[in-house]
Amino acid sequence: MKFSENWLRSHVPTSANRDGLAATLTAIGLEVEEVTALGDGLTGVVVARIVEAARHPEADRLQVCQVDVGGDAPAPDRYLQIVCGAPNARPGLVAPLAMVGSSVGGIAIKAAKLRGVESNGMLCSARELGLDADASGLLELPADAPVGAQLADYLGLPDASIEIKLTPNRADCFSVRGIAYDVAAALASEVVPLDVAPVPAQGAAAMEVALEAGERVPRFAGRVIEGVDATAPTPVWMAERLRRAGVRPISFLVDVTQYVMLELGQPMHAFDRDKLEAPVVVRPARADERLKLLDGREAVLDGEFLVVSDSRGGRAARAVALGGIMGGEDTKVGDATRNVFLEAAHWIPSAIIGRSRRLGLHTDAGHRFERGVDPELPRMAVEYATRLILDVAGGVPGPLTEAALAEHLPRPTAIGLRRARVARVLGIEIADAEIERILRALGMQVAAAADGWQVTPPSRRFDIAIEEDLIEELARIHGYDRVPTTVPGGPARIAAPSEIRLAETDIRRQLVARDYLEAIGFAFVETALLDKWHSAAGTVPLANPLSAELAVMRPRLLPGLVDALARNAARQAGRVRLFELGRTFAEADPAQRAPGGPDPAPVETRRIAAVACGDAHAEQWGEATRRVDFHDIKGDLESLAAAAGAILEFRASAEPFGHPGRSADVHRIDLEGGPVRIGWIGQLHPRLQKALDLDVDVVAFELDLAPLERRALPRAEALSRFPAVRRDLAFVVGMDVAWAALAASARAAAGPVLRDLLLFDRYQGPGVESGCKSLAMGLILQDNARTLTDQDADAVVERVVAELGRHHGARIRG
Repeated sequence: MKFSENWLRSHVPTSANRDGLAATLTAIGLEVEEVTALGDGLTGVVVARIVEAARHPEADRLQVCQVDVGGDAPAPDRYLQIVCGAPNARPGLVAPLAMVGSSVGGIAIKAAKLRGVESNGMLCSARELGLDADASGLLELPADAPVGAQLADYLGLPDASIEIKLTPNRADCFSVRGIAYDVAAALASEVVPLDVAPVPAQGAAAMEVALEAGERVPRFAGRVIEGVDATAPTPVWMAERLRRAGVRPISFLVDVTQYVMLELGQPMHAFDRDKLEAPVVVRPARADERLKLLDGREAVLDGEFLVVSDSRGGRAARAVALGGIMGGEDTKVGDATRNVFLEAAHWIPSAIIGRSRRLGLHTDAGHRFERGVDPELPRMAVEYATRLILDVAGGVPGPLTEAALAEHLPRPTAIGLRRARVARVLGIEIADAEIERILRALGMQVAAAADGWQVTPPSRRFDIAIEEDLIEELARIHGYDRVPTTVPGGPARIAAPSEIRLAETDIRRQLVARDYLEAIGFAFVETALLDKWHSAAGTVPLANPLSAELAVMRPRLLPGLVDALARNAARQAGRVRLFELGRTFAEADPAQRAPGGPDPAPVETRRIAAVACGDAHAEQWGEATRRVDFHDIKGDLESLAAAAGAILEFRASAEPFGHPGRSADVHRIDLEGGPVRIGWIGQLHPRLQKALDLDVDVVAFELDLAPLERRALPRAEALSRFPAVRRDLAFVVGMDVAWAALAASARAAAGPVLRDLLLFDRYQGPGVESGCKSLAMGLILQDNARTLTDQDADAVVERVVAELGRHHGARIRG
């Protein structure tokens, strides 16, 4: 929300300076993001009119202007000669003039000669004055601006544009008056009453309104004003307040609706009455109904959208506005408009949430209605806008028409606030008088009760529903800095870390030692990104996403982590190694739903993922450069598994995002109950890398964290005093036989005397038949009680050979 400092001060008088006001806003939860000073130090800058403009004799792009600066002297004597290079300098233009002796943008203005022609001042652009970023020409002022007046006085300067960051629950502060109540409470001031007296009808023209959307639109107010002058210029004071709030003035009738929205918080729309046919109907859109919007786009609607329609072609036949979001092109006001229909309605948040995003729109009206607008504002907004239009553009107002569904309008409810509860929650005593002052300053009705107060919040405060909400308001306004910090007392229970679980800190430390950096990603991702990963099935959608790019909860860590890698790679980071520990989310099994009960909560899974691309090692002179590959990241994973004492097995994977032949499913085989699949490792599929616009090969892994963390309880054992025996065996097996499968069978056959199993050679070529390979393994055998004999070792070898032959068709290589 952006607004003018002077505009706010007109609603809440305060002696606080600009810095103090900004600090107060931040302290009460309305975080100030930016303060832009406007018009400081404009002494000596006056309103002037160009009387004559002639071409400079020595420069094609310069003009020699005679400028009227006002005063009591006769016309020729009050003219100044100014050399100007602005393309819009012309006779009759009213623009700011910096007089000799003034200072603009830190530059002292002096009399000078430009290409031999005297110049006694400087005509200024908005950028040179620090009022706007526009430097395309002179700042054009209204033709009736008082020549000779100080520009600062005419434009209401100095001022500042203040931008605050609002949390979603503070929809009431999407208006200057909403902010004013908070400032008044914090600075012990009072909000200036706003006189919005009803405008008496001077004509009979009216538009019948019908509400056919039920609780979604419980109130709609409108008024016809005939005979307005649509070409009337927007008053300078209004135009400047709009500019300083980030809204560029368009035309008076449009600017009035914007002004009322910013001041009161109620979005409005102005229709050309002559382009409407009564009655006006508020209804759900029809399937595939089309509406051309004010921005020129055609929206294709369905029953989830609400529209305002007129009865041209039959009752409610034609949609003329997209409810709560944007008006339609066919009925917009223009310079030829003579009769206006003003409307202000109350659209409940659930009727608007997500609709703008579906159409790729973002409007100020939709932004406000999604968060909630005061249901009591529509009538006041129409009355206020009517008064502004009559004062500037004239016209004959008709009666205000209001349609309301009283049963669907929220009713104020008193909330009990206990004196003892305030002290218990905040830990401090706040005087009763101060509590009542704060609550009343915030616009609440306060009535004394035996143990405290009965408080009725204003209709604009949707966020106040329970006693703790009121206590939060007291803490916010009284000052969080005035709540003392108290160290908790009492005995503390120290939880000892589990010895059968690898701590997350140890996992992080292990990966950092392997040259990875930790990344922290959003728990939300874009559906289109998951489609590229073939991972969109079973995802958990958000009811009200922050944006279309964050529409579903992530089912995997890898899409977001690879996206982070891609961002780094696109910024010339040649070697990227990232890991993340986080939670993933999936829909629960519908079968878990109890009869008549709510849907089961989504399933959350703790996972760990890592990605790498570029060189396998950091650049250095002693080692040849090579690219990271599957075996590098497999080694990183195995080092992580070793910290938990886990034995992993890798089996060919069918994951669609994995490279065929360079990816595997990861199983942990030392858990009770046999091998358990815990994740995936490998290189990304070339098609996926192309879809993600990656021009480097990416290797990655993602595992469930819980089974990886489990480790056996450490047990101290004495080292064997007896020598180890080694037996080397070379087997010929089919190409489709995996080493992991052979190793598992060999361990099972060898028994407890097997201390280690090594794969030290893989051969394929002469001496080994086609379609087969030779794998050479070393069996390290040792007993704790005695020295193993040759007969003992041979018995183990015989069992291993028999087991591998029986289950894998392996035979000893000749």
